[in-house]
Amino acid sequence: MKTSDLIKKFPEEKDLVTHSRPYFNHSIEFKNIFTPRERADMLDIAGLNMFFFPSEMITGCDLLSDSGTTSMTNEQWAALHLRDEAYGSNRGYFLVMKQIIETFGEEFFNDPNSGRPNAFIFHQGRPAEDALFTMVGRLGSGLIIPGNGHFDTTQANIKRNNMQAVNLFSPELMDESSGYHFKGDMDLIKFKSLLERSHNKIPLSYLTITNNTGGGQPVSMENIRDVSNVSNHYDIPLFFDACRFAENAWFIQQHEPGYGNKDIKTIVKEMFSYVDGFTISFKKDGLVNMGGGLFLKDNGLFMKKYPDIPDAIMGHQIDKEGHPTYGGLSGRDIMTLAVGLKIATKEEYLTYRINQVKDFGENLKNHGLPVMAPIGGHAVYLDMNKFFADTAIKPEDFGGVAFTAVLLAAYGHRTIELGNFSFGSYDKKTKKEILPEFNFVRFAIPRLRYEKKDLDSVAEAVKILYENRDKIPPVNVTYGRDLPMRHFKARFEFRKYSI
Repeated sequence: MKTSDLIKKFPEEKDLVTHSRPYFNHSIEFKNIFTPRERADMLDIAGLNMFFFPSEMITGCDLLSDSGTTSMTNEQWAALHLRDEAYGSNRGYFLVMKQIIETFGEEFFNDPNSGRPNAFIFHQGRPAEDALFTMVGRLGSGLIIPGNGHFDTTQANIKRNNMQAVNLFSPELMDESSGYHFKGDMDLIKFKSLLERSHNKIPLSYLTITNNTGGGQPVSMENIRDVSNVSNHYDIPLFFDACRFAENAWFIQQHEPGYGNKDIKTIVKEMFSYVDGFTISFKKDGLVNMGGGLFLKDNGLFMKKYPDIPDAIMGHQIDKEGHPTYGGLSGRDIMTLAVGLKIATKEEYLTYRINQVKDFGENLKNHGLPVMAPIGGHAVYLDMNKFFADTAIKPEDFGGVAFTAVLLAAYGHRTIELGNFSFGSYDKKTKKEILPEFNFVRFAIPRLRYEKKDLDSVAEAVKILYENRDKIPPVNVTYGRDLPMRHFKARFEFRKYSI
């Protein structure tokens, strides 16, 4: 009897409840050991600001960001050693060009000798956004950039160039009873209404995939297509903030009718067929520690409508980053990116990665914690309004900041408040806080870095804090309350209050 016939008598491998990881550990690093008292003392020195706390003192999980915190593969480490550090036209540049074309479409990377520049490498996503919005901002005054949810640095780049960032979140986003899987969609009704009133003030529209500000929720192909059609009707180019494009494609494959039998690469190509350009931080779905880019569709609406902007972007790139063929990146970084983009669309990797995040989120939900549902692709979002609903904490007490500080000091896990402080602002005239739509603490899961036991430890610690939430005091802002991008700069201290 053949073995292949024998194993038919047993349940199939795919039906197992527990599956092994689709990767092996290649190397490990032991953590330094610090006590809760030592972490607490350092937090006081850092002004309770998560960004200023030394990473070497984190004895648990570092969930501050999934940006650039990826554990790279052995193929990427091997590629790093094959780097070419030439100042112009290094070997890796042409490999990245080939991979961009393969992943997103040939229209997004012209031959560098064509005289039609449309692909611009930067050291990360922020300078790519800066280049785009600096040039677009010169088109006129009072311009508006509508989106499904601009992230903090994107919104800052838009505002700094004297434009208005308008967030058109899906009405499904905070509807707990909704079973809709694509709560990252743009509100199409509000988008149409805005364009009817102000289309002459809108140089481009912008979709973030997945919607980081809106709880890490994906955007459906239907919404991408509809937003594209509406934008084109008004002669307005559509762009992606494409940082987590592969994760978004996975959600489309898994949950949108008609895409279950399509592979990730095919879905990605269709997604990008609807846009005229995109900015991207490769530190997310590029699976690298550094890198970003701005890519314009050749013969797309943006290049037709604004023919002088591509060369202006290249001039900006040369001024700020260096020659276009390295764009602020070392040859080592470029080589790892060429490999990382290939891995990012592997279905087995995406399935494990997103299910790891889902498992962590479900664990928190099972502990009774108020998390955004359904769970997004890269992070789990804890609703701090609900977390503190039955306590004395008020919105202006910044309970999310206090929570992150206690979690780090007591249990060694670092995360980030993305809510009333990070996305809010202070009105100097009224001396009141202007609060955002959402008040989250985000647990961003680095790629290929942690295992289930690590994240189970975080869930247990969060559960303990929830059970003792009345003991978490408010915080005072001791510095930076009225500064732009204040969460990166501010300092806090715990307020004395009776418990």
